[in-house]
This record gives sequence, structure tokens and C-alpha cells, in this order.
Amino acid sequence: MHDFARMKRLPPYIFSIVNELKTKARARGEDIIDFGMGNPDQPTPKHIVDKLCDAARNPRNHRYSASRGITKLRKAIADWYRRRYSVEIDPDTEAIATIGVKEGISHLALAIVERGDVALVPSPTYPIHAYSVVIAGGDVRNVPLGPGIDFFEKLQEAYKGCWPPPKLLMVSFPHNPTTQVVDLAFFTKLVEFAKAHGLIVIHDFAYADLTFDGYRAPSFLGVPGAREVGVEFFSLSKSYNMPGWRVGFAVGNRQIIAALAQIKSYLDYGHFQPIQIASIIALNGPQDCVDDIVAMYRARRDVLVTGLNRLGWPCEKPLGTMFVWAKIPEAYRAMGSLEFSKFLLEKAKVAVSPGIGFGNLGDEYVRFALVENQHRTRQALQGIRRAL
Repeated sequence: MHDFARMKRLPPYIFSIVNELKTKARARGEDIIDFGMGNPDQPTPKHIVDKLCDAARNPRNHRYSASRGITKLRKAIADWYRRRYSVEIDPDTEAIATIGVKEGISHLALAIVERGDVALVPSPTYPIHAYSVVIAGGDVRNVPLGPGIDFFEKLQEAYKGCWPPPKLLMVSFPHNPTTQVVDLAFFTKLVEFAKAHGLIVIHDFAYADLTFDGYRAPSFLGVPGAREVGVEFFSLSKSYNMPGWRVGFAVGNRQIIAALAQIKSYLDYGHFQPIQIASIIALNGPQDCVDDIVAMYRARRDVLVTGLNRLGWPCEKPLGTMFVWAKIPEAYRAMGSLEFSKFLLEKAKVAVSPGIGFGNLGDEYVRFALVENQHRTRQALQGIRRAL
């Protein structure tokens, strides 16, 4: 048999273990309430779907598209940034459409990471932030992130202790899975740090809109000089209930955008053009649908967090994302997150994501995705109460 060296660098996908147990339980007829995957459960807003249907009926839209996104979509991206963050983006040189943020980050890593390059990546974090670098042949140095941790201080320590000097820094705020948020002052320090050390910064801004209780997430590009050191990714998946459409984009440093555009030109022809046209409507159209989506997640968050606290599982309300990052109750913490997730699945009929799947520093936590309605969430809380 052939030996695939790159595959040996990728560990078993932890989430597949819980998913397999969940599938078997459902096959036995068990009603599993699933908070595992951050997969929005509501339909895409009607005006976006209607535009897709109209555009799909036009045969001119059935041909190959442009891998970097059609001109009008890139213009809509630039207009969205101007309205939202007062950031001016050149749609021709500083914006590119991607087939979701996961694809965009993965291909960007292939474009800019060389064998032996080091990336600073938070731990715990969304797996592709680390494994895009690994797949590209680079090495990862973890920077602890979580409640009570000064991430910037840990970042400085990690940089000083790293040889060779790191090439890039991968961050994401609001953060998946820890739900940590930052202010513009943090990004100001980050830009200064990146300039001083020649670091490329990649900011995953997928949860830009999903913020609560008066908090508004700042854009990394809102800092003067940010585009000199990095790029920012955004996804339509969460803000517009469009996960299956796989629409994202990157904006910022034109040299980095050009590198991503070049490698994508070899690997894909972009989205089906009607999807791009409908995405223009999402970005330029009425935004009250986004407000409704945020309100829904806020209500679900409140029910879940309030319920967990009432049954003796201490948990704070996150200011951002569509997740709740819950420290395993002390009596069960020694089990580790994978075994505790199995325990909840068996005893409470509730599926969650084990924190170990996001990195070793997540093993004392589990992640709830707010993808079940309030009634099902209350039902899950009853199951958890019985289990604990």
C-alpha cells in the first residue's frame, strides 16, 4: 500500500466519534437533540432564494463563472464594508469571493505557507485554522485562548519562544468555540505587533453579525494600516442562513488577495453564477432578516444558559457567535470532554461537541451550537438535569 505522509499529520476527526454514536442512537429510534454542529436550522430569507431562482432560469448564467467572483459581487462586498465599517475596499484588487471561509483559508494557506513555516494559532480554535497550515506543510504553535487568559500576552510569549520566527497569525473574533470577543483597541495592538515582527494576519470574521447585549464586533480592517499586514474573511452562512450555499469572501492586503486569486484560478471556476447574483441581493438588500436571525440566537442563548445555571451547571452568556462554551461540571471534569459528550448522548439524549476536538486546551469544555429551537432546548435541559 502507498504511504500518504500528509495524511499522517492529520489526527482522527474527533467529532466523527460523537456523530457515529448519534447516528446509531437515531437508528435505534432514540430522539437525539443535536447541539453538535453549527449548522443553521432556519431557511434562507425568501428574497435571496427568489433571486437565485430567477437567475437560474437565465441560460446566460449556466456557463463557467469567475473563480475570484463576478465584478458586481466584489462591488457589493466593497459597498457592504463601507456601510458597515467605514472601510474602503478596492473591489478589483482587495476583494475575492470564496467557496465558504473554510475553502478560502485552506487555499490561502496553500498559496502562502511553505514547508517549515510556522503559524501562531489559538487553542482551542476552529480546526481548519490549524490544519490548513498543516495540510500546506507548515507547523503550528498554539497560543492559549479562553476565559481569564490574556491572549495578547500569551501571543507575545509564543512569538518569543518560537524558532524559526512565525510567518503568520490566525485569529477569529467573535471566536469559535470559546465565544471570546475583542474591541478595536485589541486589533490596534495586533496590527502594531504584526508590523513589528513581519507577521501576516488572517482574521476569520464569520460571526461578525452574531453579537448580543449591545456589543458590536469590530472589523480588523477598521485599524489604520491593517491591510498592510493581513486579510479578513467573512461568510454569508450565519448572518443570512446560507450555510449550504458556501459563499464567503476575503478582503484586505492586495498581495495576499492576489496570491489567493492565483491559486484559486488553478483549482476552481467559482460559484454557480446565480448563487453569486443572489449573494449580491443578500449583501445589498434589506438587512432586517439579519436582525431577526440575531434575535433568534439571542433568545435561544438565553433559554440554554439560564437553564444550565438553574440546574447547577455554571455558564455565562456569550456576547457573540451562535455557540455556548460550557466548562464541564466539576464532578464530571475528570472524564474529559469526549467521554462527557458520550455520557450526555447516552443519558440525556443530547449531542454536543467535545472541546478536545478544537485542541487540547479545550478538553475541560463542551460546545453547544444554538441550532435547536427553544422548545427542544428546554427538552434538552430536562434530559441534562436527569443525567446529572
